Amino acid sequence: MKTAVVILNYNTRDYLRKFLPGLLDSCRGRDAQLIVADNGSEDGSVQLMQTEFPGVPLIVMERNYGFTGGYNRALKGLDAEYYVLINSDIEVPPDWLEPLVEWMDSHPRCGACGPKLISYERRDSFEYAGAAGGLLDRYGYPFCRGRLLQKIEKDKGQYDTPADVLWVSGACLLVRASVWNNLGGLDERFFAHMEEIDLCWRMQLQGWKVSVVPSSRVFHIGGGTLPNESPFKLRLNFRNNLLLLENNLPATFVAQGLPEQKARQKARRRILARMCLDGASALMYLITRRWSFYQSVVAAHQEYRKLRRPGSIPGTASVPEGLVNKAVVLKALLGKK
Repeated sequence: MKTAVVILNYNTRDYLRKFLPGLLDSCRGRDAQLIVADNGSEDGSVQLMQTEFPGVPLIVMERNYGFTGGYNRALKGLDAEYYVLINSDIEVPPDWLEPLVEWMDSHPRCGACGPKLISYERRDSFEYAGAAGGLLDRYGYPFCRGRLLQKIEKDKGQYDTPADVLWVSGACLLVRASVWNNLGGLDERFFAHMEEIDLCWRMQLQGWKVSVVPSSRVFHIGGGTLPNESPFKLRLNFRNNLLLLENNLPATFVAQGLPEQKARQKARRRILARMCLDGASALMYLITRRWSFYQSVVAAHQEYRKLRRPGSIPGTASVPEGLVNKAVVLKALLGKK
């Protein structure tokens, strides 16, 4: 097959029942195969697939390996030119896939691309997870074209031109299989959250492009596996944000012209600054008596120290798109422009 469309499912049986038929229809006649990989679900998802969708290839894993480990295992044995990582809580229109595949076919230096992510509930607005393509500010805070913090724009066609970005959401991400395999897939230390940002950033450091293709759009519910108010999700985000910077900042500074030693020193200073900002967040959680959130930040930093390792610096590093050298998110938090 040319394109393997893979859902990594974990305890989202009802979403599979709701959205799988439309996704199946969209793959028919397009040299694309839909595959479901179950990540150790305990809600009857496997039984649902076996009884209601017996013709869909099913990969069953014995436990939850997270988004990273699950996809690394699911894609390992697939023979395809392109992999599509897609969430189970996404509704697709019939023509969502062709623009992504056509973009990759006509842009051989593009390593990954994704559609506009539209809210399933509010069809005139972007969805939080990826909107119209992702960027990263000076201190490593992700934001999107069409979404800054909780401020989400309506889709009025303002991002209808294809664009190179730093990252596109793992909720719906098409990746060139050769690039995925060369990079070793997702970094399994992340488990879940921000792993796609890391993958896209590493791609760009190797000279590949990452693009958003707005002629494709899908409708995303979001929060299907971990709700936004989950302390575990908060811990993953704080920890993985630091791992993300550790992995990629030194090589990025080298690509911008610094010698390796100075690049590593600058990266450490930037990460320390970010850790101080995390400390301010933890203090705010403590003052407002959100104990579980405070504990999540503390645990995130402890885990980061155990998991961190110096990022490698590719010999052919190129400067990534979508890195904004301004404190965009911090200024927004403080109400400044």
